[in-house]
Amino acid sequence: MVKHSTSNSLDNLVDLACRDGVDVRPTLLRVLTDLYVQKPIHSTEEETQFVELALGLIDAVDSQTRATVKATLQAYPAAPTAVLRKLADAPSGPGARGELEMHELIELFFSASSEERRLILINLDVASGPAIRRPMPVGSELTRRLENAALQRNQGEFSRVLERALGISRELADRIARDNSGEPIVVAAKALSVKAEVLQRILLFLNPGIGQSTQRVYELSRLFDELNPASAEYMLTIWRTTMRRHSVHASVYWNDEHHGPRSASKPASPRLAGERDGRPSRFKTNER
Repeated sequence: MVKHSTSNSLDNLVDLACRDGVDVRPTLLRVLTDLYVQKPIHSTEEETQFVELALGLIDAVDSQTRATVKATLQAYPAAPTAVLRKLADAPSGPGARGELEMHELIELFFSASSEERRLILINLDVASGPAIRRPMPVGSELTRRLENAALQRNQGEFSRVLERALGISRELADRIARDNSGEPIVVAAKALSVKAEVLQRILLFLNPGIGQSTQRVYELSRLFDELNPASAEYMLTIWRTTMRRHSVHASVYWNDEHHGPRSASKPASPRLAGERDGRPSRFKTNER
C-alpha cells in the first residue's frame, strides 16, 4: 500500500478546500491538524506550511473546532508555538462559519483520497453534536435486498434500494454504489446497521475495482469497525441535504414487504386495472 507524505496530503486538502468554491474550514483545520501530528518530526518547510494554513483558518472556525485542535496540539510535543498562541488568543464565540456547508463537505469527501476520507469521517463525530436519529431497522429484508443486488453485481438495483432506504437522491445513491474507493458504502452500511460479514460480501461483489483487492476490502472492513455511528449518522444527514424531497417517500423495508418493490413506483397494468373494475381484461385489451 502506498502512503502519501504529510506534505502531499496537506497540499491536496488545501486544493480541495479552494476548488470550485468549496470552503469547509472547520473540517479542513481538524484534518490538517490530525495529519500534522501523525509525523513526530517535520521539516522547516512543512512546519511553515502548517503554521500559515492553521493561522489563516483559526479565526474562521467555531469555538468547538478550536478547542478540539488545541487539545490535539497540546498533546503533541512538537506543536508550533505560534499556533498554540493563536488558539489561546482566539475569541470563545462562534467563528464566521460555525456550521459546515453541507454540499461543500460532500464534494470535499468524494474528491478526497482514501486516507483523507478516513480522517474526515473520524472527525465528523466532533462536528456533529447531538445527532437527530431516524429509526434504522436492522431489517433482514433490507439487508437481503442490498446483498442480493451486490452479489448479482447489479449497481443499479443496489442504488435503487439504497436511495429509498437512506432517503437520499438517486444521483447520490448511484455515486455511492459506483465509488471505486468504497468509503461511502461503509458509511451507508454503518448507518443502516448492516453486519460486518454482509458488508464484506457487498464489497467483494458490488464493485470489481474494490472486490479484486483483498487489501482494499480489509482496509474498508477496518474502517467500518473504527467508524463511530455518530459520524455515519452525521454524514447521512449531510447526504440528505441534496435530496429534492417528494410529498410521499416510500420505504423500502416496511410496506414493500407486503406490496413488493414495484408497487410504489409502477402503475397497474391494463389487465390488472380491468380486473379491479370487475370486468374481464379481454374486453379492455387485445392481449393474448
